[in-house]
Amino acid sequence: MKIRAFQSARPLALLAASLVALGVAPLAIAADTSAAAEGCAQQFEVAQKLDMESFRDFDADTFRAGHDDRAVTVFASGAVRYGIDAIMTALASHFANRNAVWSWTELYRVVDGCRSAYILYDTNYDIPSIGFHQHALTGVTYSHVGNAWLSIADQGTLLK
Repeated sequence: MKIRAFQSARPLALLAASLVALGVAPLAIAADTSAAAEGCAQQFEVAQKLDMESFRDFDADTFRAGHDDRAVTVFASGAVRYGIDAIMTALASHFANRNAVWSWTELYRVVDGCRSAYILYDTNYDIPSIGFHQHALTGVTYSHVGNAWLSIADQGTLLK
């Protein structure tokens, strides 16, 4: 009798253990996903800061490295450049002349975990030596590629 009772209890014990494991697994996965999302958010904070500051500080290499090869820029003037090479060519005088003053204020941000992010900035681009001033809204879209955040789209809207 005892052997038979033990044998019938064994499948129930295995079922109970499986149910407990299934109940705990989503909690472990959720905790792991939450930690990864927090890590991506911190990594994004660094990437977007480098993007803005590298442009301000005329650091062409860092600016280029923060962009996907397929990036697109729509300048506030309406000019469009496709690909980081074309974007860098359009910005060559900015990086070479080093006489512009770039400032920005973040207005809005959405970060979608470790996938994508968008920031809207209020921006000013000034070249004091020639009296040039441009005030624009600038939206930047980022994608998480491999283990890095890269800018994939940048669009300026001229403000008066």
